[in-house]
Amino acid sequence: MKHNEYRAMIIRNDIKRICCVGAGYVGGPTMSIIANKCPDIRIDIVDINEERIAEWNSNKLPIYEPGLDSLVQAVRGKNLFFSTKIEEKIVEADIIFISVNTPTKTYGHGANRAADLKYVEAVARTIAENAKEPKIVVEKSTIPVRTAEAIQSVFEAYDGTSKHQVLSNPEFLAEGTAITDLETPDRVLIGGEQSPEGIKAIDCLACIYEAWVPKEKIIKTNLWSSELSKLVANAFLAQRVSSINTISALCEKTEANVDEVARAIGADSRIGSKFLRSSIGFGGSCFQKDILNLVYLCEHFGLPEVAQYWESILNINDWQKKRFVDQIVDSFFNTINDKSIAVLGFAFKKDTNDTRESPAIDICRLLLEEKANLNIYDPKVEPEKIFDALDSETGDPNIKICSSALETFTDSNAIIVLTEWDEFKSINFKEAFSVMKQPAWVFDGRNILNHQELKTIGFEVKAIGKVI
Repeated sequence: MKHNEYRAMIIRNDIKRICCVGAGYVGGPTMSIIANKCPDIRIDIVDINEERIAEWNSNKLPIYEPGLDSLVQAVRGKNLFFSTKIEEKIVEADIIFISVNTPTKTYGHGANRAADLKYVEAVARTIAENAKEPKIVVEKSTIPVRTAEAIQSVFEAYDGTSKHQVLSNPEFLAEGTAITDLETPDRVLIGGEQSPEGIKAIDCLACIYEAWVPKEKIIKTNLWSSELSKLVANAFLAQRVSSINTISALCEKTEANVDEVARAIGADSRIGSKFLRSSIGFGGSCFQKDILNLVYLCEHFGLPEVAQYWESILNINDWQKKRFVDQIVDSFFNTINDKSIAVLGFAFKKDTNDTRESPAIDICRLLLEEKANLNIYDPKVEPEKIFDALDSETGDPNIKICSSALETFTDSNAIIVLTEWDEFKSINFKEAFSVMKQPAWVFDGRNILNHQELKTIGFEVKAIGKVI
């Protein structure tokens, strides 16, 4: 779209200011893209966390995402701003994005299943208390079905009838590739009420995305279809990971190679090749949480068989992590007490510093329960974050945080690869072997290393879904 056309559309829809409540992994990158693509719109990202906002205003952003630094630097202070002035920016905004955390409930009704919407509700109440003019309120957080209805009920409780329009605009970005995903999305999904006011609000939000997204890729639906689509998309992706991981176990028993099996079935156009890499399992903030939400929804509506099916995806994921640890323990004659293990990677995937639901957490905890000593290195995860994730104190004698991969190897009995960082592929494993205790083992939980080369060096090697 030509810039003049874009400006005319923005002016026609009277969009001058956007406020995003929540300065996290979704809100930060998404608003940075919009700010770059829509220079005539002022965007304020607000959060109650003063430390996080200070980091967004510094030279070291609170999240690592390839390409994000340059995006923020290009527009910060021009049309992108970060602050803790939540009430003020809500009042000023034409469109308000809700992009706050929705963790799984750990208490009460729906514990360990349903999403905890207390932060979403808090934002809705803040909007209701402060926004006197009609606003377009956009759900950006990963939320369960019917959350929009709950937000509307909060608005109605304040003024008897809601003057605000609530839209669902779920994000389908993947951490590590978020900027690319946002710049060239497969689709943009916008759901709203199918009333004249709701349709107008949908069109208003759509015109922002049309500044860089082809119109045919913008899908407009009702609210409930949009909310459910996000849960189902993540559930289907997680399903593929768990499916190939079950096959990895069979491959190890039959001497088939899981990579070859994945390549063969992925060549079928009906199946496709994505999300067929066998590993220690999936992680991140969305997959587990969204499946649990889906399970809860199915149980609520009296569909126990459907709930059990989706819950089995999570059970397989947990089983794969335990199976990996069992292989390590079995290789050392059923005890790793006082063994030193070099742990490569702690983030849930490469190119992010996010550790939420990282497989590394459960695997490291299981190894610590076996009384192993862990030398951990991750290029982007801060040491404090690792200790917090493992519920350990900084001075824990069984955990050493290293500043390089090579540092982890000295006097270690084994190397385990838990995150697929590219730098791990270029490690000098001859040097690693020379400083390790013998026999030296490599357990490749991501299947990224050259296993035959490792065997030639002298390592004992085990990988996921193949016999080395």
